[in-house]
Amino acid sequence: MKKFYIISLLTVIVDRLLKILVSTFLTSKKFYIIKNFFYVVSTYNEGAAFSLFEGMTFLFIIIAIASLIYIFYYIKKVGYNNIGFPLLVGGIVGNLIDRILYRSVIDFIGFEIGNYSLPIFNIADMAIVIGAIFILLGSEKNEVNSR
Repeated sequence: MKKFYIISLLTVIVDRLLKILVSTFLTSKKFYIIKNFFYVVSTYNEGAAFSLFEGMTFLFIIIAIASLIYIFYYIKKVGYNNIGFPLLVGGIVGNLIDRILYRSVIDFIGFEIGNYSLPIFNIADMAIVIGAIFILLGSEKNEVNSR
């Protein structure tokens, strides 16, 4: 479990540090890392993914806390052998801190492909998505192995 907490904590720390740096030193103007492709920008998202359900901060806080309770219950009951769980927890906690402190989430990573801008996201979002993928791939692998 020590490794679990270290990975979760590192995810939260990296997410928080980058959010603080971006919100302190950048404006809403895009700062390109790779011209016309990859940029950073300081934005506040009051909704969920793709800014859906804006203004429902309290609901998102409840969902995040319930998710964390369920994850820890699941791990205690079944155990874990997948890096996806600590990434998922770190991502949930990173965005939960934002929602509690700012009633929104600080997003700052953006990509453009031609004239299309992908939705802006953050490290916590990446950890949640990557963690979920690892969990799904791990459960698929366990399903195949149990046959």
